[in-house]
Amino acid sequence: MVLFDVLGKRWTLRILWELRDGPLPFRALRERCDLMSPTSLNQRLKEFRELQLVELREEGYAMTQQGISLGKQLARLDIWAKQWAEYLGSKATKRDA
Repeated sequence: MVLFDVLGKRWTLRILWELRDGPLPFRALRERCDLMSPTSLNQRLKEFRELQLVELREEGYAMTQQGISLGKQLARLDIWAKQWAEYLGSKATKRDA
């Protein structure tokens, strides 16, 4: 349940998505997250560090091995969501015809 609580918080998935390709300094991460407030970003990053999903390195914030593993699972969910959207779109097209 802890994971669902964390993933359900605002900005959580976006931050993890932006870190998927490698470390980012705070400012760059904030810019990629549509300039979310520094307070919110700091709070999410603190939570991620406590849960050992993200760590602060010399080059910026980066996912830990556990964070990378979670990211892979989220990528699978993204694939499913795209297939689901296509399915829903095809149902709407048939209904409109």
